[in-house]
Amino acid sequence: MTQDNDELDSLVRKRIRALRVAQGWSLEELATRAKVSQSTLSRIENGQRRLALDQLVTLARALDTSLDQLVETATDDVISNPMIDAAHGQMRWPLKADPGMTVIRQRLTGPPPDNPARMRAHPGREWLVVLSGTAILLLGNRRLRIETNQAAEFPTMLPHAIGAEGGPCELLGIFDRDARRGHQRGEDAEKANRPAP
Repeated sequence: MTQDNDELDSLVRKRIRALRVAQGWSLEELATRAKVSQSTLSRIENGQRRLALDQLVTLARALDTSLDQLVETATDDVISNPMIDAAHGQMRWPLKADPGMTVIRQRLTGPPPDNPARMRAHPGREWLVVLSGTAILLLGNRRLRIETNQAAEFPTMLPHAIGAEGGPCELLGIFDRDARRGHQRGEDAEKANRPAP
């Protein structure tokens, strides 16, 4: 076996034990769920028994995870730097585990639009949390006040717009691919329709 294989083997064994402990399960409880003997499970966790693919699949299911997650090794890029989108006044971080998802940090200074025609609707979902200040979310016919540390989640097919109340506010949002595209198109269209200074 190579050193990489030894490291993966050790990592998988540690994950099995850590997932079991996190669930609050004894060796006996996980062994029962995975339909293996308690001694077999103990030897797997302690490195005294060879890891077999069929047992890994069974253990992953019993631990409510996938085989891919159980054997995943890609931890090289733990830290990522934001992409600065000066045109939209945002910082963006793509989520490596789900390339369709993006985390966006945005500073809002103005109130939401007072014209319902400026509310957007598009496919997707959004989740956002107010980091500082107070935000006003117009969602369909509702006007929602979101204060620091409060979050909102909604389908973006509802007409929506957001702005600040009483001064600047900062948001951190998670957008799926459709929501991100919908906002980019909407912001680009708004800029194109603004009169030149």
